[in-house]
Amino acid sequence: MLRFQSGQAEAFEPLYSRYRGALYRYFARQVSRGNVDDLFQEAWLRVIRGKSQYRPDAAFGAYLYRIAHNVLIDHYRKESHVSRPAAEKSIDPADPGIGPEDAYARQALRASFVAALETLPTEQREAYLLHEEAGLTLEQIAAVIGTGRETIKSRIRYAVTHLKAALDREPQTVGRRA
Repeated sequence: MLRFQSGQAEAFEPLYSRYRGALYRYFARQVSRGNVDDLFQEAWLRVIRGKSQYRPDAAFGAYLYRIAHNVLIDHYRKESHVSRPAAEKSIDPADPGIGPEDAYARQALRASFVAALETLPTEQREAYLLHEEAGLTLEQIAAVIGTGRETIKSRIRYAVTHLKAALDREPQTVGRRA
């Protein structure tokens, strides 16, 4: 980011390549499919427009997800969301090396996971996604969201407990053959 900030436009491509998939999934699991592309693009535009304000106090990923968090908050305010619409059910490519039965079972498990993720309170879901999808540390998430480390730790713990319980209630069919 420092190279991009200093005027080396080609330095943007490695940043974009490294974070685009995780950032896209972050938005895809928070908002409806029709809004994902706009929010994704807005986050990157803010990175580009705000490059002069970047300070290397923290990892670029934490800086990027702080921007993404703000884009998401702005979206919710603009749309006056009390609860968010259902997120896209399948955003990951299928594994071409598995058979149709296992592919179906994996898709069903993925759909169950996404459905369980959607039932999490917004604060828990966001903390969980920033930890699992973005790979941010508890300290980085706390800085992104603007709350304490222990609060983030609790949110993630509650989210994991809820997700495990929801998936334990689902029939386990992955790998089973009739």
